[in-house]
Amino acid sequence: MEDSARSSFVQANACVAVLLAVGLCASCSSTPDQPQVVKAEKPFASAGRIEMQLDGGSYAIHPGADDRIRVSFGGNPGMATAELTVDGTHARLAVKDTPHNNFQAVVEVPKAADLILRLSGGNLEMAAITGNKDIESAAGNAEIAVGNSNDYASVDATVKVGNLSGGPFGDAAGGLSPHLTWSGHGKYTLHAKLGAGNLELK
Repeated sequence: MEDSARSSFVQANACVAVLLAVGLCASCSSTPDQPQVVKAEKPFASAGRIEMQLDGGSYAIHPGADDRIRVSFGGNPGMATAELTVDGTHARLAVKDTPHNNFQAVVEVPKAADLILRLSGGNLEMAAITGNKDIESAAGNAEIAVGNSNDYASVDATVKVGNLSGGPFGDAAGGLSPHLTWSGHGKYTLHAKLGAGNLELK
């Protein structure tokens, strides 16, 4: 049994190493980084809902200086496109056809917004944004600033293979597949799911 457990542990760590190596390769490029260029921009009311479908790459999501959604590409943008539509208090963003090396994007949103985000793989860095959050990524590293933990009613976070840091919500349970559940007295919910890699709530 000990040999079996050790073998599973080695295989899981190997899986993480491979995926992280892929992520590192994706962040490297022999071509010079291109400066950030705005690819899509529209006004959007604060406290609305924004759905994002994102092809692989490195993404930074943070509040902008005004009530707008603004999408900028940098690094190696390749032939990537940004499709942004707004219908009242509901917005949809799709980033498609990203290259496999060193694609970078910055998405600015209002300071208060409900976010639904699906990332096919890569790195995600999200600054503190007030609202509900539903975030899923297949693989890579995700760093999510939660703001005031007292704003949340429930938190549900899982990593299939890798590490999970709960930050203000405490330690995660489990070994190879850590998970975290937390309940509070706020009004927002946070759901975060990562296939393989490192997930940090802070």
